[in-house]
Amino acid sequence: MPAPAPARATSRWQDFREERLWFLDQPWKPVPLWAMVPWLLFYLWFLVYAWRAHGDPLFLDAVNMVTHEAGHPLFGYLGQTLHLWGGTILQLLIPAALAASFVRMRELMGTAFCSFMFFENFLGIATYMADARSQSLPLISAEGGGEGGIIHDWHAIFYQLGLLPYDTRIAALTRFLGFAGMLAVTAWFAWRARQTQMTNEK
Repeated sequence: MPAPAPARATSRWQDFREERLWFLDQPWKPVPLWAMVPWLLFYLWFLVYAWRAHGDPLFLDAVNMVTHEAGHPLFGYLGQTLHLWGGTILQLLIPAALAASFVRMRELMGTAFCSFMFFENFLGIATYMADARSQSLPLISAEGGGEGGIIHDWHAIFYQLGLLPYDTRIAALTRFLGFAGMLAVTAWFAWRARQTQMTNEK
């Protein structure tokens, strides 16, 4: 008699985990207290700094802009739609991929930093989203063509999706997710780092 479907699904998941996600069973590398505290202070300072900016540009925006602009021509080979979305996709993909690589190496500080930066990007994206209708932000294009030839990504995206009237609401939700994610990463890092210290002390 064949095994029940849930049992087969569990077995497939276990096989996949053992073959592809074996590193998740490995312990995180220890994070000493002298390294944990400065990182926590930086994360908390940045959260206050970003909150008090009220959507104004942050000092990390220049770095995010480089990856954003690189995403347009990179994904442009896959069609016009992905060309439009490519800036935001690459802007999020790079920190996400780096975080995943640090998870595989069980490097807690690198995982936390890249995850924090992943959610930090949401703040700049939210500012860009909120500008979709007014289009008052100065735009930069790595592809040239003059100011008149630059396309406002989120105006075009929201227009195509029929969501243009809701740009500020979607931006507010995106900004909330960014701050919530950064707070969650900070708390997770503090908890995990303390665990590695306690394990190392035994």
